[in-house]
Amino acid sequence: MAALGWLTPRRRSATARSVLAGEASAEAARKTAQAGAPHAPEAAGAPETAPAPPSGEAPETEAAAATAQTEAPETEAAEPEFPVHGDDLAAAFFDLDNTVMQGAAIFHFGRGLYKREFFRRRELARFAWQQAWFRLAGVEDPEHMQDARDSALSIVKGHKVSELMAIGEEIYDEYMAERIWPGTRALAQAHLDAGQKVWLVTAAPVETATIIARRLGLTGALGTVAESVDGVYTGRLVGEPLHGPAKAEAVRALAAAEDLDLERCAAYSDSHNDIPMLSLVGHPYAINPDTKLRKHARANDWRLRDYRTGRKAVKVGVPAAAGVGAIAGGTAAAIALHRRRK
Repeated sequence: MAALGWLTPRRRSATARSVLAGEASAEAARKTAQAGAPHAPEAAGAPETAPAPPSGEAPETEAAAATAQTEAPETEAAEPEFPVHGDDLAAAFFDLDNTVMQGAAIFHFGRGLYKREFFRRRELARFAWQQAWFRLAGVEDPEHMQDARDSALSIVKGHKVSELMAIGEEIYDEYMAERIWPGTRALAQAHLDAGQKVWLVTAAPVETATIIARRLGLTGALGTVAESVDGVYTGRLVGEPLHGPAKAEAVRALAAAEDLDLERCAAYSDSHNDIPMLSLVGHPYAINPDTKLRKHARANDWRLRDYRTGRKAVKVGVPAAAGVGAIAGGTAAAIALHRRRK
């Protein structure tokens, strides 16, 4: 019955730890972004260029082209030009898991660390079960996410930050690059082309999120900040995981530091847990939304985009990051590992 708690997420309000986590994340994001300009986006997995329109027709924007490659938006009302070119008081904030990338970044990172013998099969099985439940439930329960973070922190404790950053680059190539949603990436690129900054906002470690942002050519990333002393992880967090209200606090802190007008900013997410972050901005988008976010978006006239394949999530009740096969695969992997230990 304990597992059923993962299927009923709890709504939380911001706490002092949420604020601390958000401010620490914003500070780390700005420091990393100021250290150097992001790399140009890689060719692998980049969204295809839309074909030239017939003579006399206006070309589609990249965001519109991304929508055209998938199913039509659920709302057909005409929109003003967005993003607005040259608006330097606006920026875009993208959730990572199941919004920009299929699945959970922390799970893929865990797979990579296991391959490098950072931990044993027992811990890998735990990661596999967490990922399977994450996909089955279609939600991000705070306690479940905290458990995943605690597992990761215990694994990296005592390791150098530089070591994990180098490994993270390799893991991105091995497990993450091919899981980027082309449609969401095109939306992010549209903001960049309009001269706006684009930030990832995720509960994943800020180092992992920064690598992904740089590989995609984005401005930077807001992520969970793990404490380090003299470049070595202590196994503790600064505040709490960047989840739910903490994400909103991070966006608020970054917007204040960057002199952004949140009413002119956009935010994108798949999870109802990110409603606090989405509610901060003037242009909230529900991307590959879970059932509760879809309902909230419709009630508040937010725009929706769905870049998943197969049947709509509203019909199957799971985040179709990779379909039912992914759920079965993650569960089967955990069962197989369990049997091998006997």
